[in-house]
Amino acid sequence: MGRSQESFSKKEIKKKKDKKRKEKEKKRLLKKEAGKSSFDDMIAYVDEFGMISDTPPDPDKKTEVDVDSIELGAARTESSENEDPVRRGKVTFYNSSKGFGFIRDLATSDKIFVHHNSLIDEISEEDLVTFEIGKGPKGPMAINVKLSAG
Repeated sequence: MGRSQESFSKKEIKKKKDKKRKEKEKKRLLKKEAGKSSFDDMIAYVDEFGMISDTPPDPDKKTEVDVDSIELGAARTESSENEDPVRRGKVTFYNSSKGFGFIRDLATSDKIFVHHNSLIDEISEEDLVTFEIGKGPKGPMAINVKLSAG
């Protein structure tokens, strides 16, 4: 007589798989019997405060929006053509040995990077200067930097 090819552990694994499959089938049947949900049950509405609810909005609160007044894209800023490209600022930091520093714009209080290649006059810390803003490799950069009178 030959021995069975199924060991005890193989039989146990097969039993576990069968049990799991039967449990899944029971769960699937329970979901079907629980009630068929309709599309209306799945719809959610957002009210004027941004809260999600299951009730549709009140048609009396509906407001008309002029379609032509909606602007798509980036917001338009005021015309910068009238703006003077020459700005005034104060040197907050300057390292003459390394050849770079920062200027604080007096109008906007922004810090602007300055490099010794864009200097017209020699500068040092606390000097008042006039400059223009150009595009540097890592962002805005002061160019045509001159000492300011007064």
